Amino acid sequence: MTSEQLRLNVEKALEEIRPFLESDGGNISLLSIEDNKIVKVQLEGACVGCSVNQMTLKSGVEMTIKKYAPQIEQVINID
Repeated sequence: MTSEQLRLNVEKALEEIRPFLESDGGNISLLSIEDNKIVKVQLEGACVGCSVNQMTLKSGVEMTIKKYAPQIEQVINID
């Protein structure tokens, strides 16, 4: 998978999860993909101060991204 295909797959994953975040007043942006295995995102809106944002990041965002791009090892939120 090329870097561009990987980026497109990660964006597809974020599009899938975005409606759930938006329903709670939040959002997410893709910042970068490092070494084709680490995705850096930024949680936005209500997600920033949410007490369960790490759970959302791991069980929601990371799981969805890995469904579209299995080679991704980690998703990190950058404040």
